[in-house]
Amino acid sequence: MTRLAACWLLAAFPALAADAPAPSNIDPLLRSVENRYNRAQSLTLAFSETYAGSGRPAQTESGTLYLRKPGRMRWDYSAPPGKVFLSDGKNVYLYSPEDHRAEKSKLKESEDMRAPLAFLLGRLDFSKEFRSIAVRNEGPDTWIVAEPKSQNLAYKKVEFLALPSGEIRRVRVTGQDQSKLDFAFSGEQLNAPVSPALFIFRPPPGVQIVEAER
Repeated sequence: MTRLAACWLLAAFPALAADAPAPSNIDPLLRSVENRYNRAQSLTLAFSETYAGSGRPAQTESGTLYLRKPGRMRWDYSAPPGKVFLSDGKNVYLYSPEDHRAEKSKLKESEDMRAPLAFLLGRLDFSKEFRSIAVRNEGPDTWIVAEPKSQNLAYKKVEFLALPSGEIRRVRVTGQDQSKLDFAFSGEQLNAPVSPALFIFRPPPGVQIVEAER
């Protein structure tokens, strides 16, 4: 998997059988998460992400995430400074200053492992997006462990740490190649003023936009 594909959402406990519904006792939590994000039109928060690929040391980056419906998100990195991952609803762009170029791909074709977080931009429905769901408690909070219905994705498992209020504080994504991407979120602001101009990718002078390798 390329760095682009492994870079936008582990636990050893049993999931439910394929296509089985979530247990009724966790339905209230799932509905709370769905209602919280489905009602929001925009979102800002601070993030820290740690990526661990096969045989590679863990790499941690951080910054600010902006979301705006429909279908737009922007990851502005402060570490490393200047890095941007952006979706305008149709295409995604990844720009790293050290590469002196920006990679572009269709949102629906993107293999980037930040892609599971795009569900926050649409209509969140756990039963529609995931084929199996299991939970485990961590103090007052709950890990929701979900496997996507499609097997043709760069990732095979997504875990969400949800507060009783439905707020998501962490997302862990496990890739098909066993790579792992762990997001920690803080300072969430629902319906914060987010300008549409943030989601227009404007490459720095001299930076070439190229189609991402598939």
